[in-house]
Amino acid sequence: MAQCVQSVQEFIQDSFVPLVAALCSEEAERLTRRNNLSFAELVRPFCRLTSEVHMRDPNNQLHIIKNLKIAVNNIITHPPQPGAIRKLLHDVVSVSQPAEGLVANVITAGDYDLNISDRSVKASVPWYSNWKETLMELNTSTFYSATTPWFESYRECFLQSMPASDHEFLNHYVACMLVVSSSEPDPVEQFLKLSQEQHRIQHSSEYSYPKWFIPNTLKYYVLLHDVSTGEEQRADSIYEEMKQRYGTQGCYLLKINSRVSNRGADEQIPDPWSQYLQKNTIQNQDCYEDYTVVSNKNTDHLISDGIDSEIKDGLSNNFKTHPLQLDHPSGCLDSTDYMKASTSLQDSKKSNSGTPHGACLTLTDHDRIRQFIQEFTFRGLLPHIEKTIRQLNDQLISRKGLSRSLFSATKKWFSGSKVPEKSINELKNTSGLLYPPEAPELQIRKMADLCFLVQHYELAYSCYHTAKKDFLNDQAMLYAAGALEMAAVSAFLQPGAPRPYPAHYMETAIQTYRDICKNMVLAERCVLLSAEILKSQSKYSEAAALLIRLTSEDSDLRSALLLEQAAHCFINMRSPMVRKFAFHMILAGHRFSKAGQKKHALRCYCQAMQVYKGKGWSLAEDHINFTIGRQSFTLRQLDNAVSAFRHILINDSKQPPAQQGAFLREYLYVYKNATQLSPDGPLPQLPLPYINSSATRVFFGHDRRPAEGEKQAATHVSLDQEYDSESSQQWKELEEQVVSVVNKGTIPSNFQPTQFCLNRYSDNSKFPLAVIEEPITVEVSFRNPLKVPLLLTDLSLLWKFQPKEFSAKHDGETKERGTCDEDMVGTEAIAEFLINSEETKVARLKLFPHQTGELHILGVVYNLGTVQGAVSLDGIDPSIGLQTGKFVSNGLSVRGRQDLEIQGPRLNNTKEEKTSIKYGPDRRLDPIITEEMPLLEVFFINFPTGLLCGEIRKAYVEFVNVSKCPLTALKVVSKHPEFFTFGGNTAVLTPLSPSASENCSAYKTVVTDPTSVRTALLSSASSADFGIGTGGSPEVIQVPLPDAVLLPGASVQLPMWLRGPDEEGVHEINFLFYYESIKKHSKMCHRVLRHTAVICTSRSLHIRATVCRSNALGDEEGRGDNMLLFVDVENINTSETGVKEFHIVQVSSNSKHWKLQKSVNISGDKDTKLASRERAKLCFKAVRCKNSEENYTFADIVFGNEQIVSSASPCGDFFFQSLSSEFKRTHVQSHTHASQRAVKQSFDETVRLIQRCSEVDLNIVVLWKAYVVEDNKQLILEGQHHVALNTIGKEAFSFPQKQGFKKILVNSDWEDLEQELPETVLLKFFRPENTPVPARPTPEQLSNLIKTSLHYPESFNHSFHQKSLCLVPVTLLLSNCSQAVVDVMIDLRHKPTSSEALEIHGSFTWLGQTQYKLQLKGQEVYSLQLKACFVHTGVYNLGTPRVFAKLVDQVTLFETSQQNSMPALIIINNI
Repeated sequence: MAQCVQSVQEFIQDSFVPLVAALCSEEAERLTRRNNLSFAELVRPFCRLTSEVHMRDPNNQLHIIKNLKIAVNNIITHPPQPGAIRKLLHDVVSVSQPAEGLVANVITAGDYDLNISDRSVKASVPWYSNWKETLMELNTSTFYSATTPWFESYRECFLQSMPASDHEFLNHYVACMLVVSSSEPDPVEQFLKLSQEQHRIQHSSEYSYPKWFIPNTLKYYVLLHDVSTGEEQRADSIYEEMKQRYGTQGCYLLKINSRVSNRGADEQIPDPWSQYLQKNTIQNQDCYEDYTVVSNKNTDHLISDGIDSEIKDGLSNNFKTHPLQLDHPSGCLDSTDYMKASTSLQDSKKSNSGTPHGACLTLTDHDRIRQFIQEFTFRGLLPHIEKTIRQLNDQLISRKGLSRSLFSATKKWFSGSKVPEKSINELKNTSGLLYPPEAPELQIRKMADLCFLVQHYELAYSCYHTAKKDFLNDQAMLYAAGALEMAAVSAFLQPGAPRPYPAHYMETAIQTYRDICKNMVLAERCVLLSAEILKSQSKYSEAAALLIRLTSEDSDLRSALLLEQAAHCFINMRSPMVRKFAFHMILAGHRFSKAGQKKHALRCYCQAMQVYKGKGWSLAEDHINFTIGRQSFTLRQLDNAVSAFRHILINDSKQPPAQQGAFLREYLYVYKNATQLSPDGPLPQLPLPYINSSATRVFFGHDRRPAEGEKQAATHVSLDQEYDSESSQQWKELEEQVVSVVNKGTIPSNFQPTQFCLNRYSDNSKFPLAVIEEPITVEVSFRNPLKVPLLLTDLSLLWKFQPKEFSAKHDGETKERGTCDEDMVGTEAIAEFLINSEETKVARLKLFPHQTGELHILGVVYNLGTVQGAVSLDGIDPSIGLQTGKFVSNGLSVRGRQDLEIQGPRLNNTKEEKTSIKYGPDRRLDPIITEEMPLLEVFFINFPTGLLCGEIRKAYVEFVNVSKCPLTALKVVSKHPEFFTFGGNTAVLTPLSPSASENCSAYKTVVTDPTSVRTALLSSASSADFGIGTGGSPEVIQVPLPDAVLLPGASVQLPMWLRGPDEEGVHEINFLFYYESIKKHSKMCHRVLRHTAVICTSRSLHIRATVCRSNALGDEEGRGDNMLLFVDVENINTSETGVKEFHIVQVSSNSKHWKLQKSVNISGDKDTKLASRERAKLCFKAVRCKNSEENYTFADIVFGNEQIVSSASPCGDFFFQSLSSEFKRTHVQSHTHASQRAVKQSFDETVRLIQRCSEVDLNIVVLWKAYVVEDNKQLILEGQHHVALNTIGKEAFSFPQKQGFKKILVNSDWEDLEQELPETVLLKFFRPENTPVPARPTPEQLSNLIKTSLHYPESFNHSFHQKSLCLVPVTLLLSNCSQAVVDVMIDLRHKPTSSEALEIHGSFTWLGQTQYKLQLKGQEVYSLQLKACFVHTGVYNLGTPRVFAKLVDQVTLFETSQQNSMPALIIINNI
């Protein structure tokens, strides 16, 4: 049970006190009414004696009475009605609420923190093993448990309002005060009248109420004297006469009203009456008019103790009915509370009228009243009680023999002294048995009650025990239960506790009252007393069981109060049972609610919620929150109601859809009521739907236009694209690249990469930039946690805007969103937005800024409602049919907002940030609106999606300026510049229209003369014509706009040639278009537009080429520098693409040093046709061209009827772009050794010249046509492949080898490639060492210094019969391939060592000088005449001379590798 203000002994003693009736004359009543008090009310604060009282028991032993209290009540002649008592108790409880502002006494233990009645109590659950600590702290704390003043008020009022019963005498009057005023004409006569009236009330059969203790009631005569108006002398004389008549022990002169009305008004006199008196409202007074038999307009109807009211006068027919008498039980149920108990009204205010009580009384009068009560008790009441006890005792002793003999036989049947309370249920129901008033059993009970009232508990227990036996013998169960009850209480109250508290007495009494006597009032009194006693003995479990046992359906209020006390018992146990506490608080709250005690019900549920919340018991939490919401709404605590319903909705509810729908409708209804109270207040926060703030995305700019026929808009950026960090980084690098080129190699310090779409992954640390008049789209992610759909209407963004002119210095005022601010920022609203059950859905909301400044997007504002018929029936999803058209709302919606609060990324840079939790800013919702900027739109016309590798296709690009200001400096940057070209810088090189050539070729073509087939057609071009080598980045390409400006609204179409990437597969190629405004802006310097082209390429041709020195030294121009070029072309296309065959139409070379001269050994066909998996080998002769450091020489060898001008666009463009990308690739690969090379860069230039001998700078372009059958139509595709030849003898490919390339070559016979692609590469750990660049040329390089060639007749006829020796002249041509001076030694003594060579070629001899030493200058060709001698016919190999070469400043000779390149065979014939 809860902590009480009184101890249990004080509580019981104050529950049972001697009752004294008061009968006043009308004049006496008038005197006391001057103080707004009746006589009974006047003396009530002074009814507790301040000193000990002595009396003697029947054995003449002195008995001390401490702290005695008496009760003085007006006589009321009608018993109270049960309905009125119930209403009184209801009002007492409802008016008593938890006191506000009490200082909480916090006790720390366990994991529960219970705030009960504004006191904080922590208690552990049993399994936490710290109950000892809890118990110690609870026991040492003064307020270890919560107080429940409403229960104490109820209990006190209940005990005082109990009607007097015949089976006990505790509520019977012991004495009667007769009060007469000294100002009456004949006070003695008036006393006589009152005495007769009292006698008539007690002994006449007309009055059955009130009950009197003994027939000879003590009458005490009180003369009331008004000091301020009366004559004191007359009063004294009357008092003397009274003493003569009634004796000094039976009368008293009480002087009151000493205070003069004109004395100082500021003198403060204490008011001890307020805590006892009821402050009636007008309604109560009107209501109680109905209860009055004779009404008196001058009388205030004040109800004090709940069972008594003042008597209006002493006349026989002027008694008032009992104030609890209800003629119309429902008449006053709506009136406000009219009762407060003494313990809960310490701070109560004055009565309704504001007039204080006791206004005519001084402190001396207070003392006089106190003295009067003491005199009455000492001299009148206690002697009377003592005498009565003696008389009763004597009567019992004299009758003992008779009565005991009568019952002796019965006793034997009941086993002597044993009391058969255990078999009580077996007894027949004789609770209706009544004893006559003079019955000896009742005399024992009467004596026991008298002893109990004067605290003689030992004698009382003895009498109760005796009476109990007698009543049980008679089977008078009502009387027996009363005796058992009081025997138990007497045993507990005995000083020194000679015997334990007989709890089984109480249990038997309760069971008898409830089950046999059907008297719940008496059973309840038993429970209240016993529970308090058990609590004082720390038997909380037994007390709780007792309290719970008495809960029943007949009284919700009683059940609620008892359940609440049981809950407090559980929390006060040695191991506090917190969950039982919470469960019983819920039960109590439910019963309070049924009893109409809404505030107490709400309080109980709130206290229980502290235990249930956060434990995962979601259904229990939902029930509690729902009830709290309902009760709060009933009590008009709308904020609390909204909060409770909000909790139901925001927790992950496990309720079925129908229940969730009901919760939501309740919430909306309560919320609507709450908002109607303050319609002009700020918009409140709504709990639904959930918003994932971090998933909010912000997009700047217009939506992408859809494709129109062949016109395809640039992909740019849209909210439909997923974020890709790798892609985002690529775009950033491209933008940095173009900005760096524009700013001459540096990136400005204030550079901010353009971000069109901001999300949780983007860098949001800076304020984003938006452009005036361009929309800002905010994508908000909503999630509906409920199983019922939500309908949001009129959904829009909430923002704050501060206008700023960035060109000027002054700033504007901040504007909150309003209806008049549409000229600043336009807001788009979504009329209806349906979120189905448990669905996550995004809404895209737009703002249109019309002024420059700072915009802050705060959140969203919308009406939250539900859809009619949202609950699914028979398993059918209610969302079906709601996807299209208008949604039917059920009419209940509320307006509110939700804020978008985004937490930035956690900082982790400095030590301080790593050791603490700090978050950076996230400014994606705070854009800065800048001045007007140009806006570019790009459209691609006839842009392909699939190409063959190397295929050339012509498309068109349309640039449109859709803004109101011109744009300039249009550039495009891409990581793959080799994919596209806009043509050369000179218009001459760019073909005008695709229709100008045969088959609508994308190339510039010239019809050739048939005689020129197989020989090269020459042209030249500078790399500067194609934008290569100008010092800029090759990836940044200037778009050739006419006049370099695009005016507002203007559009330009430009041709664009595309070349399919060399590698098959799907390629994503990023274009970044960069442009600027003509006017320079402080915030935004440039704008970009993105486009991602997705091209799917399929295999076409694979080309590999080798270049080697030609053995033939002379060429048409007489120079000895020529080479042979072998080109191997394979069709690796698969038949799925529909390619029928490839035609090699032209092979072109481009180089600064070499050119193709003619084709060698070509077949009779003009075209080289390749079906699937076919290969062709082509051989060309290449010669050195005139040195040109700037221009490239283009040589075209045409196999068809048309020459493709390889130096014009687009062929030349793609060649130069592949050249730059090849250079970039080799540059990246060699970059790692740049530091080492730089150190050794200063070695002899001559050595470098030698190294160049084996290098060749020749690039081959193979142009082809592919015949494709598609939809029964034949298409001709064209394309080109590039091969870059760098080293003599080393094979080069049309695109670099990769691991995946092995799959293409599975069926090929390129074993060397197979060997170069190992299956597994071992991981090696090594320390990189500085590998020094060799200062000397390698033997391989030196062996290529000299190129040798033998000139001789292929066959020689000789007559060996005429001359046995055959001499053949042979010319040895020596060519110095380098620019350095070389020493050459020729040795003719070389003999083949192998016998095989002798067998095949035979043997011959060189005649003449066998060793020559020569010195050749750079590029010199030297001719040496030799003679070979043969002795018989045969085939001979003349390639036996060994040629050694060395630099002039070196010693070591190196043999040239040229001699064994191919055999020099000669046939010797005999004539």
